[in-house]
Amino acid sequence: MKMLEKAPIRGTTVKLVGRLLQPIAETGVITIPEFNEIMANLRNLSQKGEVFPMILPKLLDQKEAAEMLGISFPHFRNMEREGVFPFKRKKIGTAVRYFNTDILSYILSLEDCEEPSKEEAVQQAV
Repeated sequence: MKMLEKAPIRGTTVKLVGRLLQPIAETGVITIPEFNEIMANLRNLSQKGEVFPMILPKLLDQKEAAEMLGISFPHFRNMEREGVFPFKRKKIGTAVRYFNTDILSYILSLEDCEEPSKEEAVQQAV
């Protein structure tokens, strides 16, 4: 996804839409999770110029994380040891895991990546 120069929607517009939709959500016409999803996407659109990708969060092991990034497993371990990645590891017992959403956010934040590699990363995360 390409970042826009200027956000396509203003923060005040997001607040207005939220105030309009809240009574509708409270009466049950739309569900609260739907309301929350709409508002989260609108806030992200106003702040970053893009909506959230539709992926389910899941935990990946180190090899899956390296594959999602398109690098070898040994190279991934070296880069992690050097502190290159902004995402943090999650320890579950003795296992090391990473959130696919954190890795995807990192990939999307890279300006040097080509568009197809980002789309491949989204498909692998799903």
